[in-house]
Amino acid sequence: MDVNLLIDGIVRQTTVLIAQLATQAGNRTPLAHTANQVFLSLVKELRRQGLGNKVIADMFGLALRTYHDKVQRLSESQTFRGRSLWEAVLQFVQEHETVTQPDILLRFSNDDERILRSVLTDLVDSGLMFRSGKGDQATFRVAPVPERAADPERELEATAQLLWVAIHRFGPLTRSALLSHIQVDPGALEGALELLSKAGKVTIEEQSDEARYRAQHCVIPLGDPVGWEAAVFDHYQAVVTAICAKLDSGVRRAEAGQTIGGSTYHYEVWQGHPLEAEVSGHLQRLRQESVELRLKVEAYNAAQTAPPPVARRTVISYVGQTVIEREHEET
Repeated sequence: MDVNLLIDGIVRQTTVLIAQLATQAGNRTPLAHTANQVFLSLVKELRRQGLGNKVIADMFGLALRTYHDKVQRLSESQTFRGRSLWEAVLQFVQEHETVTQPDILLRFSNDDERILRSVLTDLVDSGLMFRSGKGDQATFRVAPVPERAADPERELEATAQLLWVAIHRFGPLTRSALLSHIQVDPGALEGALELLSKAGKVTIEEQSDEARYRAQHCVIPLGDPVGWEAAVFDHYQAVVTAICAKLDSGVRRAEAGQTIGGSTYHYEVWQGHPLEAEVSGHLQRLRQESVELRLKVEAYNAAQTAPPPVARRTVISYVGQTVIEREHEET
């Protein structure tokens, strides 16, 4: 099978998920940065697979210079460390009512001017900024974003839950490594980490170079009013991790006894079907069994002297279920 068909299908389903998340509860979340984030993430992962820049540029259908220019303008700013040039310029203009082009060039004098001008063009073309005038007379201002009521305390707690999942899954992590998994404003990062530390959800390991955060456990209870974002992220990354692990193993089929993989089952029932309740309660039973198993493992581990991390195995299981209601079809 042409693997492009599989990639196209996965991209399609992922965009459906992103669209749902961006519009849930009446929100209209800005998505202009998403394509840039996807591009940089793909480049990073392709490099991790051992591919060179020329090959990656060819895979994107870009000339090598065009590819390098795009990577450079989306990568870390030389003026604002820890932020892409694209993000840093947008934030700088956001902090002012209007900014002239010479002011922007001066503020980002450590960055390549040609790349900086490309970033300004990108931001205008994407609709995030407006430009008036030309050349040195040009002024820029940020396009207004529809406002919605925000609950800072709730948003901080939700951010903390997301970070908790990432630290538990990928930790121990430094702040910079954590930002590669969850891109959050540095100010919000500090507040969320403090919240997690005070709650005893993460511990800090002081190292000679930089402190690292570790989470020994991560449990988001059923009914948690601020845990749904973290739960979605945890479930999605578990699915992706399992698929990637299966691909890395080189095995392209499912076999009995395998510890890595996944299965999907479909059940067709209707109102009054003798197995309707059993099928509908499948998720509830699997959750209960999984919770009981986790508690047994945790109780045993608490009474033992754990071996060094190199000798441990982390087993990640994920469970999902949905019900599709079909409208009555007239005959």
